[in-house]
Amino acid sequence: MAKSSTAKDALALIRSLRSAYAATPTNLKIIDLYIVFAVATALIQVVYMALVGSFPFNSFLSGVLSCVGTAVLAVCLRIQVNKENKEFKDLPPERAFADFVLCNLVLHLVIMNFLG
Repeated sequence: MAKSSTAKDALALIRSLRSAYAATPTNLKIIDLYIVFAVATALIQVVYMALVGSFPFNSFLSGVLSCVGTAVLAVCLRIQVNKENKEFKDLPPERAFADFVLCNLVLHLVIMNFLG
């Protein structure tokens, strides 16, 4: 009895999340897709390291940190670009994107320096 109630609750939750996400603007969905891509790339690198080994550990660490750092910066961009967020309502989207690009540039310069 409890199992069917839990399953119904889970389905109701999934339906409500899907309907709420359908109202999300396209630019936020594109950023979400970019975040999923960055996290999936990091996971693929971790699985590859687990299967093959981590001989050049600096390379593995740089790749994973690059993916995770890019995903975190993309989340920050999504927060700043979201129209429903009242905290950044005075910040133009162009400025938020410029901050994202500049921070990504600094992140990848540090990653390249870490590689050696």
